[in-house]
Amino acid sequence: MVTGLWGRIEQQDFRSRIRGTLLGAALGDALGAPLTGLSLDAIRDAHGPNGLTAPAPVPGPAGGRPGRVTAATQLTLFTVDGLIRAHVRRDTGAWHPPTDVHRAYRRWAATQHEWGPDERREDNGWLAQEEWLYARRDPDRACLTGFGDDVLATLDRPKNPAARGAAAAARSAPFGLLVGWEPALVLQLTVECAAQSHGHPTAHLSAGALAVIVHGLIRGDSLDSAVQRTLGLLGARPGHQPVTDALQRAMSAVTKGAPGPDAVEALSPGTTAPDASDALAVAVYCALVGEDVAHGLRLAVNHGGDSVAAGALCGALLGALHGETALPPAWLAELEGRATLLELCDDFALEMTQGPTLHSASAASPGWLARYPRG
Repeated sequence: MVTGLWGRIEQQDFRSRIRGTLLGAALGDALGAPLTGLSLDAIRDAHGPNGLTAPAPVPGPAGGRPGRVTAATQLTLFTVDGLIRAHVRRDTGAWHPPTDVHRAYRRWAATQHEWGPDERREDNGWLAQEEWLYARRDPDRACLTGFGDDVLATLDRPKNPAARGAAAAARSAPFGLLVGWEPALVLQLTVECAAQSHGHPTAHLSAGALAVIVHGLIRGDSLDSAVQRTLGLLGARPGHQPVTDALQRAMSAVTKGAPGPDAVEALSPGTTAPDASDALAVAVYCALVGEDVAHGLRLAVNHGGDSVAAGALCGALLGALHGETALPPAWLAELEGRATLLELCDDFALEMTQGPTLHSASAASPGWLARYPRG
């Protein structure tokens, strides 16, 4: 796709799929949050034989209302912010997206230990001024340590090389929205950014796989075709086997009987050390067999594994596949931060399709550059 040649219908479809991806991921995150740490039996004891079927408060005094998101959604927002900044800075000749995304994650890290926005920070832009983001929502320890300094990791020297959880994958759907990029470049950027916190190949390749699948869906592929292309790209990567095995298990499970919690449980058994590839397998399977978005998300969160990550990944896939109008409206009405998400979605669409009119040698919008400072 060449953004300068997009027509109005193509731009509207792109915006709908961006909104679907990011809102869908947030819905899955919020739906799965109350089930964190619960086995399938414990979920059924707490919510009935069908498990959790609609957004509910997170148990405990700090649980809040239904629709409350976790650090997965917070970090997804900052991923988008970093990608927009990277494209804005491209005009300056400083083109290194991993640096801009890492800086965005550092701004997220500030929200985890500061009381509120620091107006003295000139690089904050508008997102880091959103006061509701200044709250700890069960962040993964590897994210806190990985984004605790300005050191930029590499794939040869990643941070937290033993971290194989799904938190990096849960924030990585926005990389798949870079429709003008080739899939191999989307994979490379995603794994480089995931390795800033999760250095184990299973973790950062699961993040890359999720992004490449989303990328295919945004460009009009079927989910099956997007997964097959992703398998082809992963095969050349060291340490890919657990991730490719997980995707193949998900595809095979579709033909092995009616979808249900037991089939999902087999893909992601509850363990003391959750594996990103398990969450990816659950997400792909549930997106393939879900009758609609709500059904797919219910399947994705009701199991003993990482319900937040599986829900967020599945929501991103279903939202990219079907667009925002397929998302359950009653769940959207309760979603925390929906206005912020929508604003960021539309800004991303503007940057990808109209960037040259917002910042270039011949045109510049002061308001846009205030929202996304070049730094």
